[in-house]
Amino acid sequence: MTVIRAFAAALSIPGFAALAGFVSCTLAGDAMAQQVTAAQLARPMSLPEIALGSARATVTIMEYASMSCPHCAAFGENVFPMLRSNYIDTGKVRFVFREFPFDIKAAAASMLARCMANDDAEKYFAAIQLLFQQQERLMTQTTETLKQIGERGGMNEQAVETCEKDQSLLDKLKADQSYAFEVLKVDSTPTFFVNGERLRGAMSFEELEAKIKPLLKK
Repeated sequence: MTVIRAFAAALSIPGFAALAGFVSCTLAGDAMAQQVTAAQLARPMSLPEIALGSARATVTIMEYASMSCPHCAAFGENVFPMLRSNYIDTGKVRFVFREFPFDIKAAAASMLARCMANDDAEKYFAAIQLLFQQQERLMTQTTETLKQIGERGGMNEQAVETCEKDQSLLDKLKADQSYAFEVLKVDSTPTFFVNGERLRGAMSFEELEAKIKPLLKK
């Protein structure tokens, strides 16, 4: 059984598959913003939190992304590097990345990134950068792409297959996505929370910076 066939069988579990019908990659920014309580956002997830930046930063940005979303990939390539150099690495912003896969292939990629990183944030962000860069190939040649990216992260073919068949990891991924969907009202990617303000859709660096700067003055 291939990695993807095994993973597809696992995803037949009720709950995860049902969410897929509600999720779509947002084409443009949504003017509608909604405040979410700090307690709801800060609630410990099933999976360990993946974050960069100082825990004492004035601004916290949380991104919900799918590894198969082209707008998420564009943000990772064009916006995130500037956000990191100007705000994250300077201690002004803490950036939290949370998975919200809306298809089997995105979920498989998220699981691989978790296995490659082993809870190391720098390794995790390096893994998702690779996966986003190979997004088109990931969608058309999923199994081979997962194996090749895993190999670059020091995993052999058996380790990749073991990762993709990890039921506990899959259950935690599903639980966190369900919480985001049901409680935080995340229904598309990318979705950002900037100090609790929900922003749906693709954002440029300038748009994100316009949200950050007033918060730094408070």
